[in-house]
Amino acid sequence: MLYKIFKKTKISIKNKRQIKKTKIIIDIHEKNSLVPSYLKELNSIIEFKKLDVGDYLINNIAIERKTNSDFISSMLNKRIITQLNNLKKYKKFLLIIECLDLKNLEKTKIKPNAIKGFLLSISLNYNIPVIQTQDQKQTAEYLNLLAKQQIKKQEISLHSRIPKTIKEQQLYVLQSFPNIGPKKSKLLIDKFKSLKNIVNATELELKPILGKRTYDLLRLLEFSKKRSNFEI
Repeated sequence: MLYKIFKKTKISIKNKRQIKKTKIIIDIHEKNSLVPSYLKELNSIIEFKKLDVGDYLINNIAIERKTNSDFISSMLNKRIITQLNNLKKYKKFLLIIECLDLKNLEKTKIKPNAIKGFLLSISLNYNIPVIQTQDQKQTAEYLNLLAKQQIKKQEISLHSRIPKTIKEQQLYVLQSFPNIGPKKSKLLIDKFKSLKNIVNATELELKPILGKRTYDLLRLLEFSKKRSNFEI
C-alpha cells in the first residue's frame, strides 16, 4: 500500500545499486569501440540495439559520438548535418567528440578556425551541447555519469490517485496547499497526528517544519479553521 512509502525501511546495498542504474542503449556499430568495455568496467547496464539516431541512448537523451577523424570527415561530406538534425528528434541530445586535434590538419585541408567556427555553430545554431573527451575511457565515464543523473529521487505524490486510507487523505489535503509537498506533509502529520491539530497549531510549532512558509499556511488556513473542524 502507498502509505508504506513513508516507513523507514532498510534497503540492502545490492538492491540500492540495482535501483540506481539506468540502462545505456548502444548502437550495434559501437561494438568495435572500447567505450562499451569501459562502461562494463564501470558496472553500467548496457544493451546493444540498432539505433536509427545517435550512437547511445539514455532514457530520452540521444548521444552522437565522434572520433577526431570521423568528426572531420563528416564535416567534409556534410553527413554530420543530417546527424545533428536527427538528434533533435529526441527531447534531449548531446554530441561527444573524442580526441579532437586541431594541430594535425594538413591532410584534411581544413583550417583550425573552420572547425572552431563549426563547433560554435553546433552549440549556437543547432542548440546541441558539445562535450570534448580525451579518449574512449573518458567518454564512457561521461555516459556512466549521465545515466546516474537520470535516476529520479523525487517522492511519489499522492495526487496521482484517489487516496483511500485516513493518512493518505490527510496527506492529500496538505499537499493541496502551495509549497507543501510529500516530505513536509508527512512531517506535519507525524508531528501533529491530525489536520485539526495542524490548523490549531501556533506559528512557533509549525516553523521548525515550514520555515519561511509558515505564515503563508496560517493565512490560508485561517478561513478554513473557522468553517471546518478538520476531523479527517
